[in-house]
Amino acid sequence: MRRQCELLSINRSSLYYKPLGETAYNLQLMRLMDEHYLKHPSAGVITMQDHLRNLNHWVNIKRIRRLLRLMGLMAIYPKRNLSRLGFKQFVHPYLLKNLIIDRPNQVWAIDITYIPMKGGFMYLTVILDVYSRFVVGWGISNTLEANATLEVLKAAIRQYGKPEIINSDQGCQFTCKDWVDFLNGQSIKISMDGKGRAIDNIYIERFFRTLKREHVYLNPAKDGLELYTGLEEYFHYYNNQRTHQGINRRVPVTLYQIAA
Repeated sequence: MRRQCELLSINRSSLYYKPLGETAYNLQLMRLMDEHYLKHPSAGVITMQDHLRNLNHWVNIKRIRRLLRLMGLMAIYPKRNLSRLGFKQFVHPYLLKNLIIDRPNQVWAIDITYIPMKGGFMYLTVILDVYSRFVVGWGISNTLEANATLEVLKAAIRQYGKPEIINSDQGCQFTCKDWVDFLNGQSIKISMDGKGRAIDNIYIERFFRTLKREHVYLNPAKDGLELYTGLEEYFHYYNNQRTHQGINRRVPVTLYQIAA
């Protein structure tokens, strides 16, 4: 071990260092901000600070900004240079405007959300069939790395086949070479929300709101295994038993089961 550290110019003490997670108080603040963001996605750092102060949590802006970034939450509001794209080779136009979605596997929507737990948090990736509202894929991870999101998509395609179009936001997980190359290799059309347009991916945003209100906030998991088990049970209920007003109070599986 000593020799390997010498060869790599690594201090041996760094091998035994375990970084501390967020404190219980910070986790409580993150939970409160996540609940507020579901109702008010335009809330920025200052608005969040005012919201927390109303709840008797006097927190400075630096902490709020850091925790929001850690959660992957960004306020939705008009910004400067709205027409300026990021990396042209990775950012794609929005394809769902005025599109008639009338069959399963025509359009899948994918997104990532923060999931609070009793002693920490994780990130959840979900893929939703827009026509039937059927959850075709999901996975949890403790990071926001693109590989975790791509693996969820690959698993969904292996189980249900591939969609014609997949819609996402312009997050770093979707505007990267691996994501774009894989979809192009599968001949799947890439659609991306416009910057700051919350309603472009409204189907999955509404699903996240439902999931958190009906399950996550009512059943905070103590660890990753309990979180996974609870989500698995909820997704089975959502797909196979729960009616959805957006599809005329039908159960998602009854619409999706006709897919090839």
